[in-house]
Amino acid sequence: MTHSIARVSNTKQQIRFVLVIFLLISAIEIINLLTGRVLNQLGTIPRYVPGLRGIVLGPFLHGSLQHYFSNIIPLCIFSYLLLQYGFKRYIQLTIWIILITGFLVWLFGRPATHIGASGVIYGYFGYLVLAGFLSGKFKLMLISVLVAFFYGGLIFSILPTTPFVSWESHLFGFIAGLAGAKLWAKPSP
Repeated sequence: MTHSIARVSNTKQQIRFVLVIFLLISAIEIINLLTGRVLNQLGTIPRYVPGLRGIVLGPFLHGSLQHYFSNIIPLCIFSYLLLQYGFKRYIQLTIWIILITGFLVWLFGRPATHIGASGVIYGYFGYLVLAGFLSGKFKLMLISVLVAFFYGGLIFSILPTTPFVSWESHLFGFIAGLAGAKLWAKPSP
């Protein structure tokens, strides 16, 4: 694990890692598109036991090309910014957000198939906005300010304003990200 952490510690390696994420999500999107979106049945379906698999699989699936494009850019930008906290933290937080968001959507979401990376994006957003201030480190506080400034409008999508959009994933992702910041962003001594 130490070797992997060292491999993602500089800017060039971080960009390569984000490119791998981009290629993985894009490959899944192409397969899903070519199969008539058959993979979307693997999304999270609240309070339906087979729908539990969507907790892990749903974030990798998208309902349309527009859905894919609206998620892939912020996912890559936030992934790069989150890598500034370290590779281990990136992996830890990503798993936390996927599991907590997915489980809360499964418990409390409206009856629908919930798919897309937006729950992860909102989790990263919540973490990035809060964690920099909690860390007490100038570089990370600057990231928090920039994310809040450029992406602050995301906060309005945690409310049920648009049909066919999983605002529940947005809300629970954001909460999971804030909780992750509270748990793991340590203040400077």
